[in-house]
Amino acid sequence: MCRIINKPLIIAKVDMERGISVNLMSLLLSLSEALDLANLQHSRHHLRTAYIAWEIANAAKMPQHLLEQLFIAALLHDIGALTAENESEFQKEEVMYPERHGLIGETHIKRVPMFAPSAQIVKNHHIFWREWNEGIDTPKVIQSQILLLADTLEKATDYNKYILHQDQGLISYLNSMSGTVLHPSIVELLKSVASRESFWLDLVSPKVYSNLLNNGPFKSVVIDLSYLIPISELFRNLVDFRSRFTVVHSSGVAGCASAIARLVGLTETEITLMEIAGNFHDLGKITVPNTVLNKSSQLNREELAIMRSHTYYTYYILSTINGIQHIAEWAAYHHERLDGSGYPFHVDARQLSVGSRIMAVADTITALTEPRPYRSAMKSQEILATLKDMGGKNYLDKNIIRLVDENFDVVQAAKTKQQFEVRTVYEQDFATS
Repeated sequence: MCRIINKPLIIAKVDMERGISVNLMSLLLSLSEALDLANLQHSRHHLRTAYIAWEIANAAKMPQHLLEQLFIAALLHDIGALTAENESEFQKEEVMYPERHGLIGETHIKRVPMFAPSAQIVKNHHIFWREWNEGIDTPKVIQSQILLLADTLEKATDYNKYILHQDQGLISYLNSMSGTVLHPSIVELLKSVASRESFWLDLVSPKVYSNLLNNGPFKSVVIDLSYLIPISELFRNLVDFRSRFTVVHSSGVAGCASAIARLVGLTETEITLMEIAGNFHDLGKITVPNTVLNKSSQLNREELAIMRSHTYYTYYILSTINGIQHIAEWAAYHHERLDGSGYPFHVDARQLSVGSRIMAVADTITALTEPRPYRSAMKSQEILATLKDMGGKNYLDKNIIRLVDENFDVVQAAKTKQQFEVRTVYEQDFATS
């Protein structure tokens, strides 16, 4: 049976107009995996941490709503570590202020209503037991302590060594923290779970994703578009706030895309989907190093090759989310061209839907209005001339360009409005974080 959570808790109804029904479990796991793609040295860290926390919470017989809050927090717990513009400086600060990315993560997560109850767990997941002034029976304390243990255990596990040859050493390591870093009862809960060889084998299994997908706490939960919008905005900001050059890029693309979709005559549901796709379109940049994103000159051949992979990863991440496969194409095909000369899939006009064509135009407009270290932002007439040139070369759709040309002020206004709102958020909450 499919579980649908009603307001004010997490989820809502299914959109009947297009049959839009997004599986929450696959959404959470795919976006969590995106965070892991940002640091391949800790592959599947978030997924495995969530698995450990879930097992401990079940052993503790934690109430369902608290377990769900903890599970979301575990899947997203290092989300604040992606917003640093200068990676080396961020790493230095992390040594002195290990709670910093927890605070940034809290700021991000609390902006999404369905994630908000998990925000304080993310904030507190590096607080040692000896630093708490509240008892272990306090929900936020036990949740944060379980997440700290899960995070610690996952990082201490050597995935190049057979797991059942190191389990006792890992238990001893956690025992050494009992009473100081970790509350003794949390360590004991882990021991009860860890007495099963299956716990350890599941932890290192390549099927940890499918295990959580099929058995995790949200396996039968679906969400509608109204709940997907703020999630897409969260990941939009995670990606765009990493570079001073792209702070409002995806918001501009989303504004452009939704405005063009309205001009084309798409339905209100499709317009909303275009906005969501615009928010997600550069999600794959989560895999691109900050040194490439923030380079103050044009990219060299090797750097350009890295940058060009971002649309592949946008598709890789979004296509695994049950219910929004069409959004994956709209979002990920924004560098494809009608003549097949685009990247990374080299699809052509026969395979490019209206949504993908709109997104390609919206991304081009937004990029041309943004200053880069190697060029200034273009003026309106320059932008339109560039678009028409790309249409003439059979890169972009001529009919969409014609609509943009006839309604450029409308498209620009929609873009500017979205960007103003996002820049305000950035300057208020993140610019000096």
